[in-house]
Amino acid sequence: MGIALSSVNVFMVRIARSADSLFSVEHVEWSEHPVLKEAVLLAAFTGWNDAGDAATEAVSYLTRRYECQRVATIDPEYFYDFASVRPTVRLEGDDRRIDWPVNEVRVGELDDGRPLVTIVGIEPRLRWRTFSEALLSVATELSASTVITLGALLTDTHHQAPVDVIGASNNEVINLELGLTPSQYEGPTGIIGVLNDVFHRGGFDSLSFWAAVPSYIGHNPSPKAALALVQQIVEFLDIPLGATDLQIAAASYDRQINELVDSDPNLAEYAQQLLDEGAEELTDMADNPEAMIDELEEFLRQQDE
Repeated sequence: MGIALSSVNVFMVRIARSADSLFSVEHVEWSEHPVLKEAVLLAAFTGWNDAGDAATEAVSYLTRRYECQRVATIDPEYFYDFASVRPTVRLEGDDRRIDWPVNEVRVGELDDGRPLVTIVGIEPRLRWRTFSEALLSVATELSASTVITLGALLTDTHHQAPVDVIGASNNEVINLELGLTPSQYEGPTGIIGVLNDVFHRGGFDSLSFWAAVPSYIGHNPSPKAALALVQQIVEFLDIPLGATDLQIAAASYDRQINELVDSDPNLAEYAQQLLDEGAEELTDMADNPEAMIDELEEFLRQQDE
């Protein structure tokens, strides 16, 4: 059930609007100004941290599922090289419109009544510290109590294998409650790593979930990995799944990837090799979360080469 921005309940206190319904503070442009309590914030960004578009699709799915309404955007002018991340042109009747790279902040309501804040956007090219401070201000303004970031990485796994998902947190209590292993990774990081650190230092309970995507089909969108991330989130938040359309997309994905692999002898040989030689490794990874963490850390190092 979607949230009505004018509603009042134990979590949603009030909505304040200015005369022109637009607030601009520290690169954040507010079109609605909700005052929430104990909100859950989910964030994902396309690019380095989003193999198979799995992370952004997971957050986008939950945004649709809970009918989240846009309340703010991050001004892209300060954070992108538009020669690299170009705006697009579209026709609206006889008018031509320019769509700029966007990071949207949306608000909805979970099944148990908790406010949900979602942020889906593009990894910034410039001013990461300023960008992170802008998102920290959003989390503060919307009274988020828990911040969850999502990522996806390429690994040497078979496309028919269950999707491995790992979690990491800077909060020792969360690590103990969920049985997570604190990362010992040292090396290059993406915006997700920066945000996790900023949110933690800002006093928020923050954690991150990452899904594994087969490297040989990483250029294909992976609703299967997105579904695995959604399942992890709903388990953590203790809410119903309700991901029927995503489950259908994941099943269709399996069929399409099977056809793609079968049509390419080299790809089929490589996939079969992974299936034959990787079964034991996949079992070890499922039984040993540290192995998946090592895979993630190696992936991050390779991205900087």
